[in-house]
Amino acid sequence: MEFDFDAKDRVSDFITIPAGTYLCRIADIRPGTTRAGDERWSLRLVVAEGQHVGKQAAWDSLVFSSRGRTRARAVLQALGLPSRGKVQIEPSDLEGRTALVEIRPAEYQTPGGEVVRRNEVPYDGYRAADGSPNPKAARPAMSTARADGGTSEHDVPF
Repeated sequence: MEFDFDAKDRVSDFITIPAGTYLCRIADIRPGTTRAGDERWSLRLVVAEGQHVGKQAAWDSLVFSSRGRTRARAVLQALGLPSRGKVQIEPSDLEGRTALVEIRPAEYQTPGGEVVRRNEVPYDGYRAADGSPNPKAARPAMSTARADGGTSEHDVPF
């Protein structure tokens, strides 16, 4: 048998769970910006129950722009957060919340020719998890306006 230990793998496989719909918890939020300068929150989704509990399901992103508004609204609504009017929301408001999330495999090739496999969430892949444990469900909703009546740079006009 011949085996080349110096050969570089041309495939990186980050798929941790099979395709399906899972109750997922938002375990981490990483705020950032898109190349266009819009605010983006990267969400780390972890399976909250069942055979794959505790495993990372996928990374997903919310983009707070006019183009990303419809999806951001749907995701916030599935998480039990305000999704109408002008809302004040912080990344920490999402942490620990749960939703039913569709996970599917995706594959792409880098400019260097490496194939990367990972899980992704489709555009309409979030649904409210009725009756599921949601550690922040009892928490009052975020106010839709600041106490001084003003707005801040983080207000999202939904």
